[in-house]
Amino acid sequence: MATMPKRRKSKDNPYILNYNEKEHSYIVSFKDNKNNIHKVEVSEKVFGAFDKFELEDISQMHEYERHIEHNEVFEYTLNNRAVDKPVGIEEQVENKLIAEELRLAINKLPEVQKRRLKKYFFENMTMVEIAKQEGCSKVAVKHSIDDGLENLKKNLKN
Repeated sequence: MATMPKRRKSKDNPYILNYNEKEHSYIVSFKDNKNNIHKVEVSEKVFGAFDKFELEDISQMHEYERHIEHNEVFEYTLNNRAVDKPVGIEEQVENKLIAEELRLAINKLPEVQKRRLKKYFFENMTMVEIAKQEGCSKVAVKHSIDDGLENLKKNLKN
């Protein structure tokens, strides 16, 4: 007797499917409440229905394992998983104050340093691109940016 391919079974699936190649018969085996094994010969159509149900059970088990949340969901766990986490009012105010302080410190810089810092940090240009655009050397741009950062540090500490 040939058995069906080995499959995962749902804990609620009480039957085993077999096919007898010699007699071309389909067998469904199951245990009753007293743990006695019963074998019942069924038609190909009934056997196909049992096979289909078994495949649907497996599909549902996979769906559950892959896509359904297995933990309790609370506001805390949802917030930890959030991509765009909400920002508190205090943090928003603090960020605005820091941004304003930085803007004022940048405006105190000499024009060349200010222009090069903006291109480097806000326009994402490389030092080589800035040097080509302004017709100077990369070293001059680097020194200008480094000096600008030092001046910003001094201005922001005050």
